Amino acid sequence: MLEKALHIEDVNEGDEAPVKSHRLTRTDFVRYAGASGDYNPIHHDETFATAAGQPSVFGHGMFSMGLLGTALTDYVGPGRLTRFRVRFARPTWPGEELRTKIVVKAKRVEHRKHMVDMDCSLVNSEGEVKVVGEATAHLPGRA
Repeated sequence: MLEKALHIEDVNEGDEAPVKSHRLTRTDFVRYAGASGDYNPIHHDETFATAAGQPSVFGHGMFSMGLLGTALTDYVGPGRLTRFRVRFARPTWPGEELRTKIVVKAKRVEHRKHMVDMDCSLVNSEGEVKVVGEATAHLPGRA
């Protein structure tokens, strides 16, 4: 939840957004399957997943992207994100605690708008990167 309205004057290169964390459960995978319509059994059927050579079921990449996207919009505010790209680096497993990391990379003006570029990632408690990406947001000025 957005605690205060973020303005361009509030951020500087190197600033970090508040960390969001989430412990993954199998229920997360099933709920996401229902919400997204992606019922691939690799995400919810242990027997299928192990027969396919996986150690267990694993999370939908887009669920992980959603966790990171939520942290971004919580930081910059709703409707301000103009670009969000990710690369899925590793699978996510039930029981893992995932943490977001968002760092302001640059501030700039584009077409008379104040823009903030950010590096972002989702990592587990061992520091293993699961999702890595970049985002840009438009932040208003105070005046």
